[in-house]
Amino acid sequence: MSNFKSKIKTIEWVENYSKMVDQTLLPEEFKYVNITTGDSMYKAIKTMIVRGAPAIGVAGAHGVVLYAQELAKENISRDEFINKLLKKADYMASSRPTAVNLMWAVKKQKEIVKKSQSDIKGIVEELKANAIKLENEDIEINKKIGDFGAEVVPKGATILTHCNAGALATVGYGTALGVVRSAFANDPTVKVFADETRPRQQGARITTLELTMDGIPTTLITDGMCSYFMKKGMIDMVVVGADRIAANGDTANKIGTYTVAIAAKYHNIPFYIAAPLSTIDTSIKTGDEIIIEERSREEVTHINGKIICAPDVNVINPGFDVTPNELITGIITEKGILKPDYKKSILEAFNC
Repeated sequence: MSNFKSKIKTIEWVENYSKMVDQTLLPEEFKYVNITTGDSMYKAIKTMIVRGAPAIGVAGAHGVVLYAQELAKENISRDEFINKLLKKADYMASSRPTAVNLMWAVKKQKEIVKKSQSDIKGIVEELKANAIKLENEDIEINKKIGDFGAEVVPKGATILTHCNAGALATVGYGTALGVVRSAFANDPTVKVFADETRPRQQGARITTLELTMDGIPTTLITDGMCSYFMKKGMIDMVVVGADRIAANGDTANKIGTYTVAIAAKYHNIPFYIAAPLSTIDTSIKTGDEIIIEERSREEVTHINGKIICAPDVNVINPGFDVTPNELITGIITEKGILKPDYKKSILEAFNC
């Protein structure tokens, strides 16, 4: 496994609270904030203080612990504690609708609550231990993803990525950028082109920040430039993350990913998804069933608080799009690289 160590730890449970990077302040300010209540965690996920599917999952697990700690201070019976906590957990899972890792992690916490034989204090401790376990496992899973992905990165490759699927989208290593980190550890001639990623500029604000912190050569381009550089032969492969993958391999990721995949297909450039198995939702057959989050118009009409368009213009702002499985070369997971037929390879990955 790669010994490359990112300088960033995005989210971490500390004693009785969750400590995380406030990603709304990047890149101007790199600041950690302490989340001490369940409602504060719900807001942190909703407002994208914490973002990225794996990081949101861990945040959701932390949030259930925070709610449990609060309820444990009330003068209520064990049964009432459990009933209230399960409802709070469902509320936490509703903070954002597309990234399935959130629902997955909250479900793991709910299973702890339902199966526990402990008293209230014991349940809180079990939830805390499980949240820390999920946190630690995330880094190990991402390093495995990185190492599997590095195997298909050509020597001296320039990798295009979209949005941020790095240390700041996970606990501290990255999925798509985990592939970059592992590849760079083996071959320091590897380079990255990072899409700006409108409208929230996660590629510009976050991907360029964390890669340059790690000394990985990175070039920033706007979203509309990818096909230009593909035609010029300046991009060798595409690696992006995912927020939810259907049972057939259709993949939801940040808006604009579908466009990149189409351009890559036309130019015969490999297009890979990098994601843990927890991002695969086998309960849905195709990407048509994935709920796409609609975000505020201000994300499109304003940059850094300043309006950039006609004030009354109509705006539609989906946060994600779905890339059909036929455009995907492979899905890089902690179990290896899944290939078409994805229905078959995804099923095998879960059963092996």
